[in-house]
Amino acid sequence: METCANPKLKALTMHPNPSFRKTEAALSLDFARKRAFGALTLSADPVPLIAHIPFLLSQDGSEALLHLVRSNPIVREAEDRPARLIVTGPDGYVSPDWYGIDDQVPTWNYVSVHLTGTLQRLPQDALIPLLAAQSAAYEARLPKTPWTMDKTSDDVQARFLRMIVPFRLKIDTLDSTWKLNQNKDDAPRRAAAAAIESGFGSELLELAQLMTSPPKTD
Repeated sequence: METCANPKLKALTMHPNPSFRKTEAALSLDFARKRAFGALTLSADPVPLIAHIPFLLSQDGSEALLHLVRSNPIVREAEDRPARLIVTGPDGYVSPDWYGIDDQVPTWNYVSVHLTGTLQRLPQDALIPLLAAQSAAYEARLPKTPWTMDKTSDDVQARFLRMIVPFRLKIDTLDSTWKLNQNKDDAPRRAAAAAIESGFGSELLELAQLMTSPPKTD
């Protein structure tokens, strides 16, 4: 079970193998905060609603601030509704041949963090401060003078602001999977890490680094 940075957060587990769900909750929250992009999901009939959105995660992991296009179906459904934000990281196929030991099977390594709670629509006057906070956080990570909203005309700002709606996901549950071959001995795990960049997936260099030195566990 994960120990959450925010003591009010509940921690659940996604993967049945305990080797992949012992990562410290603070690391999972930091991962989600740095990724800053995920899939917001909301139950609906006949299928769940999903929106791929940037977000700002608070330091204690208690809330994520985000905005949605006004025409998004989630906007019509989201009145204090349960929702989940899925944040994924590097992933890649692992060939059994890469371990250098017998009787292995194929698998797929990946990192995923789920933030679950209540989606709340914010007053429209919260939109400008939210957008300013988002752009400031993202621009601060770039090697240039930050872009600010005052670089747009009043007309462009007015049109843009009419199109989007501010939201907050009040988070009460964190669950994560860091599937990095922690169930293998060091030698075969590192052998697979050395070979994984020759395969396919996403962000394979980062995945190899995580496999080589898996994150701290509770």
